[in-house]
Amino acid sequence: MEAYLLEFGNLLIRWLHVIAAIAWLGESIYFVMLDNGLKPPKGEACKKKGVFGEMWAVHGGGFYHNQKYASSPEDLPEDLHWSFWKAYTTWLSGFGLFTLLYLTKPSFYLVNRNSPWEWAANMTGTQANIAALAFLLLGWIIYNELCKRISPNMTRDGILSIAVAVMMVVVAYLSTHIFSGRAAFLLTGAVMATAMSANVFFWIIPGQRRMVNAMKAGEKPNPIDGLRGKQRSVHNTYFTLPVVLLMLSNHYAFTFTHSLSWVIMVLFIFAGALIRQYFVLMHGGKIRPGYPIAGVALILVAVWIGAPTAKKAVQAPVTPVEQTQTSVAATDDATVEGEQADAGEAATEAAASGAVTLAQVETIMNNRCVECHAVNPTQAGFAAAPLGILLDSPKEILLQADHIKQVVASKYMPLGNMTQMTDEERDMIAAWNGQ
Repeated sequence: MEAYLLEFGNLLIRWLHVIAAIAWLGESIYFVMLDNGLKPPKGEACKKKGVFGEMWAVHGGGFYHNQKYASSPEDLPEDLHWSFWKAYTTWLSGFGLFTLLYLTKPSFYLVNRNSPWEWAANMTGTQANIAALAFLLLGWIIYNELCKRISPNMTRDGILSIAVAVMMVVVAYLSTHIFSGRAAFLLTGAVMATAMSANVFFWIIPGQRRMVNAMKAGEKPNPIDGLRGKQRSVHNTYFTLPVVLLMLSNHYAFTFTHSLSWVIMVLFIFAGALIRQYFVLMHGGKIRPGYPIAGVALILVAVWIGAPTAKKAVQAPVTPVEQTQTSVAATDDATVEGEQADAGEAATEAAASGAVTLAQVETIMNNRCVECHAVNPTQAGFAAAPLGILLDSPKEILLQADHIKQVVASKYMPLGNMTQMTDEERDMIAAWNGQ
């Protein structure tokens, strides 16, 4: 019952998170389009009122006339529309999901047992949780300091953009070496998402409040507040597409199980930023096809890097006598469980023959995988098979053949190798032709 309630809570929080994200990002994209699509006002009356730009639009059977003021409008209404709760709700619901899914099972979902760094591979669950939270906090602090020190007056934003891009390369590299693949992609996206929400909370909204208060007091607003708000909003714009992709990546193991997953991640981040730049410029009437072309080129490079390579069937360089001796020794070893011995013998036989059957793969799945990936999982904390992937029948195993080979070869699965899948079994699955 507890697992069921957790799954239901997961569903409800994810639903809220998606709704809030759509509302926030949709509004953000709309205002970027509006800001870049403004035309100088044609009417003298508008110019005298301080209108900087305007846009006429038709939507939903009606006509809209949007105007932007360069200075304080003559009559500032009390019922201003503020855009911040959508941003806060998106981050809070996202952090709630991260807590529910990752922080409650850090040994499974956060610890990277295959990390080349020994300290990362040997982290406890508590240490992994602390590392993940510190990763998010430090990501915001470093990004914020870059903005404050490189372009405090918004006069060196080009250099700042390069610095932020370098920072994201470092974040991608560190995340994939410290945390497990899926968590690494999520945490990198969360670093950007945290920066986006924090930009709204610490800079954009406070600056806008100071501007409004100054206008109401009959004073001239400090232009630095408007410039800084614009700077952080622009950063949020370029973070948008990469963040959405990284949050979706946990459904696609090929992105985070590759040995060069950090390179694939970086390529996707830059591709998203380039594609977003095209639309930003397009709203201002500038068509620059080079940006989406470059973005697609980066995606194709990621496809090329992440493409699986064919692996020949494993041939054992040992004699049948040596195989028998090895099998007997493994069976007699008191530290080896019965299932591991059986699986080891099966792997040895498959290696010797150079052929792996579906029945042999099914045996491995039954011993190592169906605790979680079954109609009725027996692993504590799982009310249903993760991602709906079932491996408790030959038919289901065949349907997931490519996926099984990929995640087993990368050692992403089993999570944390909790069921102690052996290297021989991994080689056996690699040699399987998927039939």
